[in-house]
Amino acid sequence: MASWDPQQYERFAEERARPFRELVARIPTTSAVAVVDVGCGPGTMTATLAQRWPDAAVLGLDSSPSMITAADERRTAQLTFQLADAAEWRPQRGSLDVIVANASLQWVDDHETLLPRWAAALDDGGTLAFQVPSPGFDPGLAGVAARERWAPGLAGALGATGPRSATPVLHAAEYVRLLSAAGLTVDAWETTYYHVLPGDDPVFEWFKGTGLRPYLDALSGEDLEEFSADIRTELRRLYPREPFGTILPFPRLFVVAHRP
Repeated sequence: MASWDPQQYERFAEERARPFRELVARIPTTSAVAVVDVGCGPGTMTATLAQRWPDAAVLGLDSSPSMITAADERRTAQLTFQLADAAEWRPQRGSLDVIVANASLQWVDDHETLLPRWAAALDDGGTLAFQVPSPGFDPGLAGVAARERWAPGLAGALGATGPRSATPVLHAAEYVRLLSAAGLTVDAWETTYYHVLPGDDPVFEWFKGTGLRPYLDALSGEDLEEFSADIRTELRRLYPREPFGTILPFPRLFVVAHRP
């Protein structure tokens, strides 16, 4: 399992929050008593779900102990957090009104099995909503990791999912078919965000909190320093700094699936 640093993740909190807000805004469920955020991270955005559905018990799940520790600072009578692996989570049939998974399912295999199981957990009027990096998106990390210098030590960095380029994320039409077959009405779309990031090596700092974690965890000492230097160089080449900042194009896939 990759290690996660809540403070590093929150360095670009506003940029990370925007897809979450735009995903949740499209959820048609107006009344809810049970809401779950799968892959809640430090809980910052999970707390907004309690505001959206004030009568609901809101539960945040994450597989990272450090993220749950950070999220627990936001715990209330309505808002709770729990350590859990999304791949192993099995909610009861018809027990939930809203399931949100924001930028987390790219780390979980076998969506063809997982999502119908989650769909079955929705009560009438319930919604499953998630967003992930678009399939095929590689910001330049996998290319460096695949170099002869690094490939042997990083071959198993992501466990079952393999290299970062071997994403489990499906194409939009596949999600429409999969969740329609589960009895849901599906709204799917893709958006590319052009984030303008400040500071030195901001793209490295962005992915240091997310996609780089498994690679960095697999290395140590001089290897870690050298690999980080190689990644920085490649990201500077791909995303050059401009007078106003560094542009990071980030394509994302959104799915909102509603049970009538």
